[in-house]
This record gives sequence, C-alpha cells and structure tokens, in this order.
Amino acid sequence: PVSVRVCSEETPVPPAREPRRTAGDSGEAGQALDKYWHEDCLKCACCDCRLGEVGSTLYTKANLILCRRDYLRLFGVTGNCAACSKLIPAFEMVMRAKDNVYHLDCFACQLCNQRFCVGDKFFLKNNMILCQTDYEEGLMKEGYAPQVR
Repeated sequence: PVSVRVCSEETPVPPAREPRRTAGDSGEAGQALDKYWHEDCLKCACCDCRLGEVGSTLYTKANLILCRRDYLRLFGVTGNCAACSKLIPAFEMVMRAKDNVYHLDCFACQLCNQRFCVGDKFFLKNNMILCQTDYEEGLMKEGYAPQVR
C-alpha cells in the first residue's frame, strides 16, 4: 500500500522559484502535485528516498510522488530479451536494435559471443545480432544461414 505524503511540519513552506527543485537547507522548498514541500518532506511514496535535492528527478502519477526507479517499476512497460527470452524489468537499462530489446549482458554477437563496446559496429541479420567479422563472413557464404555456436 502506497500513501500520499503530506508535509507534516507546521513551518510554512516558502514558494520555490523553480518547481521540483530546492536549494540547500535554507528552508526553501520543492513543488510536486501542485503543492510546495519542505526539502526533507519531499520523498518517494514507495522507497522513501529524498527527492528534494537540487537536480533530483521526480515523477507524479495517480496522486503519487515517485523516484524514477519506483515510477518505472509501477507504471513502466516490461518485456522479454530478444536473446535470452527472460523478462526485462521496466527500470533496467537496455540495448535496442530495431524492434528488439536486450539486457546489457545479452547484447553480444550471437555467433561468437563477442561483447560490444561503445562505438563498435554491429549488424542485425535474420533477427540476430552479429559482429562485423561474422556478418562479413556470412555475406561471403552462399545462402547465408548462420548457425549459433
């Protein structure tokens, strides 16, 4: 059960100049759900993490104030990895190739298992992720039909 937080301090909350941000411990406040909040009172309704610090991102939905992780856990879309077919939680970082979604650990050449680094070329052939070497070798073969090693 998740409940909406109401600022319980009796100290008046001064208006903030920028919504959803606060500035240090000077008594300034953040804004969420059309209300102003003390910095220490602006917390995720699920995990209680503080959201009042400058630069913190918060999400509101269904009258809840949430951190990114809990927002995605409650309202995000889950799917299955195109390589291992296991569930990918909505809050997990992923790699994408066209309509396919992959766990970061699964995003590798499906023939030689070479992991890709930032900037590496990869190819999607017959819905398989391939490194440049395996892709080029496949092109040289007649009737390209790769077999997973």
